[in-house]
Amino acid sequence: MRRCRLAALAGVVLLAVASSACKKLQARDQLNKGVNAFRNGQFQDAVDKFQHAVALDPNLVNARLYLAMSYFQQYAPGGESPANKQMGQQAISAFEDVLKLDPSNTTALATIGTIYYYFKDFDNAKKFQRHRLDIEPNNPEPYYWIGVMDYAVCAKNNGDTRVGDPKLNVLGPTGEPPPLPEKLRAQLAQKNSALIDEGMQALNKAIELKPNYDEAMAYLNLIYRQKADIESEPGARAADLKAANDWLAKAMAARSQTGAAAAAAASSSH
Repeated sequence: MRRCRLAALAGVVLLAVASSACKKLQARDQLNKGVNAFRNGQFQDAVDKFQHAVALDPNLVNARLYLAMSYFQQYAPGGESPANKQMGQQAISAFEDVLKLDPSNTTALATIGTIYYYFKDFDNAKKFQRHRLDIEPNNPEPYYWIGVMDYAVCAKNNGDTRVGDPKLNVLGPTGEPPPLPEKLRAQLAQKNSALIDEGMQALNKAIELKPNYDEAMAYLNLIYRQKADIESEPGARAADLKAANDWLAKAMAARSQTGAAAAAAASSSH
């Protein structure tokens, strides 16, 4: 009797193992079909197949990652329609499911940060970029994005400060708006000083890690112009504007060098 029971139990275990293995094989088949649909730009068909793969094998990280990417491909960055925002939120939720299984997945962290950036939710966007730095401290890209977002907030604060007086928005001969009256300058400095410091540190770090990072140089130029607008001394303002122009020139030179190198590489490959 005992042998019969053990045999029956062993049979149940074998059936469960076989069933689990079969589901995993089916999940991988759905994953492969979904990848083909994804590569062909058939994103809704891909979503259906990746969802089926996840249902068959909830621990299949690649299926969850491709599912999230399929949602992201259907999101129009910056689009304000409710349907588009819902698609962006679906992508965030799907990438968060990836992170539950793989907390160090930098693709998920980076894309969530990107979507929050387009949502203009800069606090959450920066949080996920900082998570990337915990995993990849020598990756220049998260530093760049932190600098970009700091600049975006500073520029908005600056625009809001100037909006009440048209004369404060008239560009001078050098293409710069006039200095702010002291009261407004002090108010803007209170809002922007810490962001400017953080942004400059982040962008300088990005350039330290990637010396030809022309996009980071271009934003360093922009953030120096924000710094100029909170300076109380004309000499300091002039120095900031000079630094901005210097970084703009460096950005243009780096971009030109990158373009020339790419053209040379393309020419040598033919």
